[in-house]
Amino acid sequence: MGLALVVMAPLLMQVSMQVSAQAPELTAVESAELSVNQLLATVEELKPYFATDRERYFAGIQESLTSFVDFDEVAIGVMARFAEQATPEQISRFGEKLKVTLTRFYGAALVGYDGQELVFMPAGEPSPDPEVNTNVRMQISANNSTVELQYTLFLNENREWKLKNLFLGGINLRRQYFTQFSALMNRYGNDIDQVIDNWQ
Repeated sequence: MGLALVVMAPLLMQVSMQVSAQAPELTAVESAELSVNQLLATVEELKPYFATDRERYFAGIQESLTSFVDFDEVAIGVMARFAEQATPEQISRFGEKLKVTLTRFYGAALVGYDGQELVFMPAGEPSPDPEVNTNVRMQISANNSTVELQYTLFLNENREWKLKNLFLGGINLRRQYFTQFSALMNRYGNDIDQVIDNWQ
């Protein structure tokens, strides 16, 4: 019995390490809270530049978003059924376009933030597969009004929670941008490269 334990010990240790490695370091809510707090700190620091040097402001917002958002996943979600005919290079290139679009939309929406409290909302309907996708809802006060955010997060291959869709004030960004993408596909004869080139 002692010999069997000696032989099995390295295997058991390896299995244990693999199991622990699979668990994400942070929960979805913790990841969202960390990322939003970092983003709001960036907004607070850079918002004087919104009026004087808007590109500097947006560059800071984009850097903050890039650490938490998987823009390739956002691109696939926006493309929806059209993603099946897109190459990985096209998806990546469209993700870069969406990075600029989302930075400007999100950055402009949050410029009125002035250190108000961030409140996380009770969980809504659970995801069918909470280990893969989950929604986190929060409210931020800005410009004498309350803005509600909802993040749709997923676990990437490194077991890190990343954002793949955003609802801002009830607006589903994926759906809104898909409408625009679909209209451009019709205009340019389903030429994805042309759609990406003309995305604004």
